[in-house]
Amino acid sequence: MDILLLILGGLAILTGIAGCILPVLPGPPLAWTGLLLMYFSKYAHFSTRMLMITAAVTILISVMDFVIPLWGTRRFGGTKAGQRGASLGIIAGFFMGPWGIIFGPLIGAFIGEMIIQPKEHTRAFKAAMGSFAGFLLSTGIKLIWCTMMAWWFVKALTG
Repeated sequence: MDILLLILGGLAILTGIAGCILPVLPGPPLAWTGLLLMYFSKYAHFSTRMLMITAAVTILISVMDFVIPLWGTRRFGGTKAGQRGASLGIIAGFFMGPWGIIFGPLIGAFIGEMIIQPKEHTRAFKAAMGSFAGFLLSTGIKLIWCTMMAWWFVKALTG
């Protein structure tokens, strides 16, 4: 049973790392599930406290995954309309597959800005690029976190 938990945990970690790049998969929660599965095996060499802390960070990063594109929109000069458009783009993107998740906030921010200021194409484009930059930043943070969990997984095996 321990070997099965270990194999499933390793697969969850790898799927979690892939989920950082493939927006359809929830990367950090899947990678954390890998740590959880390992915890229930005899191979785990980490504490319950570490598991709880990593769970809290995973939840925080998962929430920030939705907030960072909005922050990027605002940081690049977007208005509330651009932020609302980016929010709607995030939601709509889930129903449009991976490309929708990637480009939904960008298109939403652009449309939101264009609705309130139709002649300000440059400003709308800048806000949309802020949303996209936020998406890239969020993806990077998720990838770093999942890689750290993979490292802890391997370290627990060898430690």
